[in-house]
Amino acid sequence: MAANKTTENANSVDDFIKLVKDDTKRADSLILVELIKKTTSLDPKMWGPSIIGFGSYHYKYESGREGEAPLVGFSPRAAALTLYLSGNFEKRDEFLTKLGKHKTDKGCIYIKKLGDINLEILENMIQHHILHLKRIYPEV
Repeated sequence: MAANKTTENANSVDDFIKLVKDDTKRADSLILVELIKKTTSLDPKMWGPSIIGFGSYHYKYESGREGEAPLVGFSPRAAALTLYLSGNFEKRDEFLTKLGKHKTDKGCIYIKKLGDINLEILENMIQHHILHLKRIYPEV
């Protein structure tokens, strides 16, 4: 079985954010780091070359595939800020209707800029996402 490409590493989160070309995404990334850090009490770490993750958990699928993943993560991609949250946590759809301008797909939420969303709703989503993971992975 192939090894996961996206693993936690020692690269600098600050250095990565400084390299984000778009001024708005760079500023929004700094805000997201502080918001997620405040919400989770976890420090940011780089996962792979372009994902900022907070905490980690060990997953194992029925297929036998297993690995580590960030508890909460995001990436300032060219098209949008991509938030990595479970697609199954309680009240997800309700929160999404109140979040503001976004797109979504499974466990990803795509946001052009933080000014388009309600940050308090995002904090609630992160909290519910973590509670969901704790039910599945008690060691979280």
